Amino acid sequence: MQFSERRNLTRWFIIIASFFIVLLILWNTYNFFQIFKNEERSKMEFWATALTSIANANENSDLDLPLKIISKNNTIPIFITDSKDQILDSNNIDEAISTDTIALKKYFNSIKKDNQPIKIERSKNEYQLVYYGDSPLLNKLKYYPIALLLIIILFGAVVYNFYKATKMSTQNKLWAGMAKETAHQIGTPLSSLIGWVELLKLENIEESTVSEIEKDINRLQTITDRFSKIGSEPILEKRDLIEETKNALDYIQTRVSKQILFTFSAPDYPIYVALNPSLHSWTIENLVKNAIDAMRGKGHLDIAISELENIVKIKITDTGKGIPKNQFQKIFEPGFTTKKRGWGLGLSLTKRIVQEYHKGKIKVAHSEVGKGTTIQISYKTTQKNLE
Repeated sequence: MQFSERRNLTRWFIIIASFFIVLLILWNTYNFFQIFKNEERSKMEFWATALTSIANANENSDLDLPLKIISKNNTIPIFITDSKDQILDSNNIDEAISTDTIALKKYFNSIKKDNQPIKIERSKNEYQLVYYGDSPLLNKLKYYPIALLLIIILFGAVVYNFYKATKMSTQNKLWAGMAKETAHQIGTPLSSLIGWVELLKLENIEESTVSEIEKDINRLQTITDRFSKIGSEPILEKRDLIEETKNALDYIQTRVSKQILFTFSAPDYPIYVALNPSLHSWTIENLVKNAIDAMRGKGHLDIAISELENIVKIKITDTGKGIPKNQFQKIFEPGFTTKKRGWGLGLSLTKRIVQEYHKGKIKVAHSEVGKGTTIQISYKTTQKNLE
């Protein structure tokens, strides 16, 4: 048996064992409650017998024991009624209730539901009823299982969140380590390619060809830089968001299908934001590539930048297949993907870059199935804090 299978079996064994322990505790608590309830019933029967003895006593009767039994009950609330449930007397009732006729009647009706009344024979055709409620101790025991369940649920939630956070932390460290190792591995052949480009320049190769190769090498350097930043706190710089976004689009636009119609709109003045240029271009590329995939390589892609007060928004709108409303949040979760081939990491990574690294916001602003989607990114502008 593999280690992972043994671990899963152990985990299920612990869960099932915990479930049975909880059931055992609840069952024992219920038994204790019934035992105490039966004991209180016996006490009240003695109390009713003592009351009958006092009512039927004569001058020669010894009332010490009945009076002692009566006086010992100072916790259980009691109502004595006639055969028609008219209240004749009450005991151990809160003063605020006992002095209010309406409140007393309401309390009596609630007491009636707690226990079966005890019948006191007065004469052949006359009797009284003793209604009694549960003592404070019994009431506490009654609610103990609920409190226990809440504690267990809270404890389970804490353990689950701790386990989930630990697992996510381990996964994040693993992904960060893999990303840095990938950046390291790419670095060696990349250095060699730069050398080969210099040799091509000396061989008088057509300048446009060498220029395109240089662009792709620069692109590889950018990708290496991005991967090396995963798991580290990126350095933010005061950059023009419009220019940085346009640069990212220009690179993508020349490398995608000519059937994608790009439109770009933005104010005619710079908008400065605290950015890491490499990570911002990664964000734009991820969103644009997702939009192109949603349109299956054919459609209209609009990128619009607008500013209101100190908030700048980037809206990327496609004419693709759209997203159902119940998936607006799910698309940013790690592992969620609608593609047959995909890891579901692109949008979750984009969200992390926007929200954790740049303190911005990202959301699905609008989407209709079969018509298209608009993704919106929001950043705070800056003028002086990153001079």
